[in-house]
Amino acid sequence: MSVAAIASERNLSHGKRVSAVTGRQVQRIIVTYLHDIVMAAAAFMLSLYLRLGAEMFSYSPAVVYLGLAVFVSVSTAVFVAFRLDRAIWRYASVCDVVQIIRAVVLANLLFLAALFLITRLEDVPRSLVVINLFIMTAMLAGPRLLYRVMKDRGIVGVLERDGQRRVPVLLVGAGDEADLFIREMSRLRLAPYRVVGVVDRKPGRVGRKIRGIDVLGTFDELPEIVRVLDERGARPERMIITPRRVDGTDVRTLLEIADTLGIKLSRLPRLTNLEGHFGTEIEIKPIDVEDLLGRPQNVLNRDAVAALIGGRRVLVTGAGGTIGGELVRQISDLGPAHLILLDNSEYQLYEIDLEMSERHEDQSRVAILGDVRDRLRMSDVFRRERPDVVFHAAALKHVPMVEANPNEGVLTNVVGTRNVADACIEAGVEAMVLISTDKAINPASVMGATKRLAEAYCQSLDIVERRRPGGPRTRFTTVRFGNVLGSTGSVVPLFQRQLARGGPLTVTDPEMKRYFLTVREAVELVLQACTLSDPHVEEGGAIVVLDMGEPVRILDLARQMIRLAGLTPGVDVDIVFTGMRPGEKLYEELFHGSEALLPTSQTGLQLATPRTADHALLSRAFDELSESARNRRGEQTQILIHRLVPEYQGDGVLLKQAQPGE
Repeated sequence: MSVAAIASERNLSHGKRVSAVTGRQVQRIIVTYLHDIVMAAAAFMLSLYLRLGAEMFSYSPAVVYLGLAVFVSVSTAVFVAFRLDRAIWRYASVCDVVQIIRAVVLANLLFLAALFLITRLEDVPRSLVVINLFIMTAMLAGPRLLYRVMKDRGIVGVLERDGQRRVPVLLVGAGDEADLFIREMSRLRLAPYRVVGVVDRKPGRVGRKIRGIDVLGTFDELPEIVRVLDERGARPERMIITPRRVDGTDVRTLLEIADTLGIKLSRLPRLTNLEGHFGTEIEIKPIDVEDLLGRPQNVLNRDAVAALIGGRRVLVTGAGGTIGGELVRQISDLGPAHLILLDNSEYQLYEIDLEMSERHEDQSRVAILGDVRDRLRMSDVFRRERPDVVFHAAALKHVPMVEANPNEGVLTNVVGTRNVADACIEAGVEAMVLISTDKAINPASVMGATKRLAEAYCQSLDIVERRRPGGPRTRFTTVRFGNVLGSTGSVVPLFQRQLARGGPLTVTDPEMKRYFLTVREAVELVLQACTLSDPHVEEGGAIVVLDMGEPVRILDLARQMIRLAGLTPGVDVDIVFTGMRPGEKLYEELFHGSEALLPTSQTGLQLATPRTADHALLSRAFDELSESARNRRGEQTQILIHRLVPEYQGDGVLLKQAQPGE
């Protein structure tokens, strides 16, 4: 079955639709044809010279000039018929050379026939055609292969041989990874897959070829492409996403289309894992839930981050948690002089310390069991370990749990942050980074309100420290972002457990939306935020807000996770709505109405201008709040939170259900 025939039929079925051809495409086509026509003319003259030598210039004009005109005309018609412009030079291969040879042979045969009708081939050297076959092939194929060799810096890329036909697959993405996959499938004797076509998000390469495989259309045309392939007996059994980075919106769209067509959606591993020989077992990865949230990778200033961490003593609170653990991993890769791991969970601290011993066995580090609530313990740790940079990730984050235990939330999120921040100033720490949350904006929960108070305290301290004359000053940076995909207590692990049990999946409300970020990307941007030196940052008190992309509807996420498991929502696995829990909102926000949104010099980071109270007044209010929480006066604690965070929307309903004294 010819893929070209499929492409032809597809073009006929879309005959009434006008394709959008960009100016750049037209320019590329014109340049390609001009190149080939010039090469055809040069090949004819060179072949004639090789046959006749210097006599060519005094030879019969009917042979030289008329022959040249006829040959160029015939060759142009053949080039158009064979559509030699469709092959992408970047991926020129033996398949393209074979196509050129066919065109050259046909052009020379038609030239002989045309010249016979005009001159009866009088005075035409018969060997001219034989010589021209070689010269013209070399002059057409040579530049294409040379361009490929220059791009690949080697000749291996242009060599391939046919492999056995196996599982038919449709590649998504017409780039380097697709070219590499097609090449490997061609040269493996027992290749498990055969490529029946390629689709791409942009229309620029539609109608062209990669190693003889047609780029059949765009994502929107997938149903029609699959229909045509199905009619030709080449229905793909799998769609494979080839680019390493794919926008999450595209992945969700492809998942919907694949689900509708009954085709599995997979993706290639990293490009480096495909290079070289990988035998007959090709590990095609299933689509991961993180792929659904993919976004273009931000270009980070890694030199600035390395300068901040390299050779410094770095302390991470909550080091055993999701964010804290990833902070430890990425920081350890940047060569700190000493790493201090602090957590109040013995097991989580043991786990991250063990991982560090295996990851960087020579890394100087210490694991400290301690609670940020304990002011004396924090002061002792800072005095002994003398950190230069502190990342404060320790917090209570589970909204319903903190809602049911408001005093505990205050003691960890508010008092604990205050203890760490004050210890930073006492120990002369250069910089402290507070990890905050989007739930701190117009909070509807105790958790969000306590994180807002933690933000306010660090903001006020930052302003005080920057205005303090002389001596070393501690710089405070607050970083705010939304949900971290796969973190402890988040919705994704919950859905995974429910899927493992066969469902149903529980969603609180069909309209609930949340911002999501992968833990690695979140921590990369947190580290980058520490290096900002924009004017508004230097003024003090600004909050760095990570670019979270578009919010994701939880119901859509549940449906997509069911599809990723190869099941059908509502048929194989049900989705039930449980109603919003105390402290939850339908959607979260990243900025308060009174916070001006400002851009930064770093892509992926924005600034929220400060809205802080006087530090002395805030400290006295925190004293009162701390006393109320320590004495477990729950109602009084709620009243004080409302007073300190006027936009707090909580109503304290759970106070009636709390334990006595809570």
